[in-house]
Amino acid sequence: MHQFINGKLQPGTSGQSLDVINPATSEVVESVGLASLTDLESAVAAARSAFPAWSRTAPGERAGILQKFARIMEERTEEFCRIESSQTGKPLRLTREFDVPGTIDNIGFFAGAARHLEGKATAEYSPHHTSSIRREPIGVVGSIAPWNYPLQMAAWKILPAIAAGNTIILKPAEITPLTALMFAQALSDAGLPDGVVNVVVGDGATVGAALMRHPNVDMVSFTGSTAIGRTVLEAAAVNAKRVHLELGGKAPFVVFDDANLDAAVHGAVAGSLINTGQDCTAATRAIVHRSVYEEFVVKLAARFEGIVLGAPGDTDVDLGPLVSFKQRDHVAGMVERARSYSKIVAGGYAPIDGRLEKGAFYRPTVVVDAAPDSEIVRDEVFGPVLVVLPFDTDDEAIQLANHTVYGLAASAWTNNLQRALRATRDIKAGCVWVNDHVPIISEMPHGGFKQSGFGKDMSAYSFEEYTQVKHVMFELDDVTEKNWHRTIFDLR
Repeated sequence: MHQFINGKLQPGTSGQSLDVINPATSEVVESVGLASLTDLESAVAAARSAFPAWSRTAPGERAGILQKFARIMEERTEEFCRIESSQTGKPLRLTREFDVPGTIDNIGFFAGAARHLEGKATAEYSPHHTSSIRREPIGVVGSIAPWNYPLQMAAWKILPAIAAGNTIILKPAEITPLTALMFAQALSDAGLPDGVVNVVVGDGATVGAALMRHPNVDMVSFTGSTAIGRTVLEAAAVNAKRVHLELGGKAPFVVFDDANLDAAVHGAVAGSLINTGQDCTAATRAIVHRSVYEEFVVKLAARFEGIVLGAPGDTDVDLGPLVSFKQRDHVAGMVERARSYSKIVAGGYAPIDGRLEKGAFYRPTVVVDAAPDSEIVRDEVFGPVLVVLPFDTDDEAIQLANHTVYGLAASAWTNNLQRALRATRDIKAGCVWVNDHVPIISEMPHGGFKQSGFGKDMSAYSFEEYTQVKHVMFELDDVTEKNWHRTIFDLR
């Protein structure tokens, strides 16, 4: 039962199946029956049918369902942690302390946001009229979520959409669909009406593409690579749909000469290795002042070499595998090509021993002496790889930070207020941290500049993505002839 359509779990009817693999052990977690285009049509029809009633449901009622949902999620925390870990290879430490608690916090935030629609004050902006603003749901939303944070991405897509009164069809990554299905079922258990949330597990080339192009889908939301994001834009253009995109990243991690160097090293380890580096906001380019560059590299390499890889359930494990052998091979290929033009000072290989050889593991890797335009610096690796580049002046640091087509996240490490202010102003990214890298909070937006996409996840800004603004104007004077009519015809 791997489709959730109109309030019920049901099998996919494509006749095809896909094994969900634990990338730490290569064991099959579950075999998933994939959706057909007929299943997608059923999901769209269910969402379209549920929209009129759900869009008119009082905000307080929507909030009440989400509040109950948060309690259910809290009761099922350990189950969600274990399933998320098994389908992705994440250490249980990460799912217990980040993925699942963050998701529950998001639910609580959007339960409150459902009751706080904001707009311009009703007033007489024209002497003879009263104007007001309505924020209304858009309709049926089609969303495609990635495999790196299956549960959190399901939440980021579903919660603002339904809190605002929309209905939704979510297509999770077919290799990690299990917690998205559990999420939808838990919402139903909390009292969400049938058809408001639907989850269709199918391949991107057929089911995903059809969802983006469907004439009865009013908005599309996609998180994934910039290359696929362009195809989503093209598909949405056919029907002029609202589009929300959160795409790739190549986050700079700028360390100035006055920074607390030990704090920066610790931050670089955490910021680059979060989720085994499979995070679009992860630190990927450490841009370090030349005066502290050598010391930074030595300390960083030592920390990387001390990282413990292993099975997700082991309590001493720091880092899990990549999500698949395909992804590990992609990372390894980029590192191998980099050997011809740079130097590897830590990691750079897939470990082979009795504990790890069955999993898609890759040692945390530090690369130095790479040119700013080289592949390893320029392109997304999406793995546990950090490139370190030197700089001499503040201007050069900002220029290197912005030397990318991406603009999702960045950080600046300094104890100088003016430097920090300049960095946060001049670095072109949707989020710039100062003396930290990666923390996110439900109240603040997540989204990018440039080819990292547009639109926001989380926060009230995300809520606004899923509403449309309507201007309502009332004429105040009971008169037949209005002055502006004279611009059209003679009032004599």
